[in-house]
Amino acid sequence: MRIKRTTPTTPTSGISRRTRLTAVATGLVAAAAIAIPHASAADTATFSTAELKSAGDSVLQADIPGTAWAVDSKTNRLLVTVDSTVSDAEIAQIKEQAGDNAGALTIKHTPGKFNKLIAGGDAIYGGGYRCSLGFNVVSGSTYYFLTAGHCGEVASTWYSNSGQTTVLGTNSGYSFPTNDYALVRYTNTSVAKSGTAGNTDITSAGNASVGQSVIRDGSTTGIHTGTVTALNATVNYGSGDVVYQMIQTNVCAEGGDSGGALYTSGGVALGLTSGGSGNCTSGGTTFFQPVTEALSRYGVSVF
Repeated sequence: MRIKRTTPTTPTSGISRRTRLTAVATGLVAAAAIAIPHASAADTATFSTAELKSAGDSVLQADIPGTAWAVDSKTNRLLVTVDSTVSDAEIAQIKEQAGDNAGALTIKHTPGKFNKLIAGGDAIYGGGYRCSLGFNVVSGSTYYFLTAGHCGEVASTWYSNSGQTTVLGTNSGYSFPTNDYALVRYTNTSVAKSGTAGNTDITSAGNASVGQSVIRDGSTTGIHTGTVTALNATVNYGSGDVVYQMIQTNVCAEGGDSGGALYTSGGVALGLTSGGSGNCTSGGTTFFQPVTEALSRYGVSVF
């Protein structure tokens, strides 16, 4: 879901979700014998790196909003996650676009709708919207903070309160779409700059790994935990807003959590909240911009 934009005075409610139930067929086992099914060619086929890349390019070319895809190294397939807005006809369109590589696709449904989660750790306000501060960072003696790029796209000056009377700072740069990060330079010298996220002291930054336990902090829903389910995911939020090389997780998030921090219990910064589907009542899929790319791009570091 891309996290929905909200006004600074009205919190964003959780995104409504529909749960799809998968029917499970139960086979009766005869007392005399058990039939062993033969694996089909599609089940046993292996796909090369080039074929998986081609399949991913095909999903991108199909340009169906509400889709995200990443290579699942365990199954050697391209896992295509589709939200509740994607129809059966659009799934058929994706497979048709993939052509000979359609067998490399595994389709997974997730409830809710992919949205950029603009509305935040701590709340920040700008341009009539609310987002979340990700990590405080520094270069020399100059302090900044990181947030989502789609937040930087809609506001250039950020405030600590919804009335937008206490300024925090101004954008030094942002990248969205393709990436989803923004750097804001503090201009208010009286604001305390903490090196924590949630209740955790952030001491370093690193790259996520599949299966890793992670923590997310945002201004709407606070602290939640989950695991990394895929890396290098491509997400199509629609209207040309496609982002690449995202961290895919099963951590919940809601509108206003955009830009919030993804990190480990050991204090390693991992990512910035981009968007996803669902809410923190029933769960969902959430995507994060890897933080190391933003740190390298701007020459800043966590502290």
